[in-house]
Amino acid sequence: MNKKDLEHFKKKLLAEQAELENELSEVGRQDKSNPGGWDATSGSIEVDSADDNEVADKLEELEENSGVVNKLETQLSDVKRALEKIDQGKYGLCENCGQPIEIERLEANPSARTSIKHNH
Repeated sequence: MNKKDLEHFKKKLLAEQAELENELSEVGRQDKSNPGGWDATSGSIEVDSADDNEVADKLEELEENSGVVNKLETQLSDVKRALEKIDQGKYGLCENCGQPIEIERLEANPSARTSIKHNH
């Protein structure tokens, strides 16, 4: 992969990283005890703990946000790993066979870790 391609994918990855962090901030907050980790939140509206319906709604929202946070956190981790690989000169190589990942695959998913044939 040439330098121009690497710069192109680095820009795409940095944009995706910013977008993922923005999405995470809408459903969670950074975990101060785990750098890079996120915790789901149930929004900023205060509820009256005496109202069972409001408490149930907040718990449901927290559960939904936990799933979203987990998914986004995994995607963010993949993006950060891809950016590290660019710095190490290993970007765009399949983690299974070591061969170059198809450019079309990287265009669709710049943080792809495997080639199309090894994608499960």
